[in-house]
Amino acid sequence: MKIYQQILQIQTSGKGLQEITRKVQQVISESEITSGLCNIFVRHTSASLLIQENADPDVIQDMEYFFGKLVPENDLGYTHTTEGPDDMPSHIRSALTKTSEQIPIASAKMLLGTWQGIFLWEHRSRAHSRNIVVHICGD
Repeated sequence: MKIYQQILQIQTSGKGLQEITRKVQQVISESEITSGLCNIFVRHTSASLLIQENADPDVIQDMEYFFGKLVPENDLGYTHTTEGPDDMPSHIRSALTKTSEQIPIASAKMLLGTWQGIFLWEHRSRAHSRNIVVHICGD
């Protein structure tokens, strides 16, 4: 069994979902592992990872709309406010989603469904540089 690991540095432009499927696939190709498992992990508490439909951009827009209603900013009940009004909601949104995803690999490709893509979800309003660990195990 081989193990391959790489850290992707993704620059976000602020709040929103950014598809990273191709970047993860590139790491898999570089690993020369054809069968196994790919684990991706975002090393931050105010961003998350999501496998979601990548065919219709309305899905992404609706996800952002729903989470905006579910976890509003400027809620007077938050006590952690030193980093701005978007910080605590970002932590909550990250806790409600995921910081890691696991995807099987066969024939050196991720076994994602036809309409599935991998997204980095930036929960903060301003741009950030986010680190994503791509860890691949297999043959």
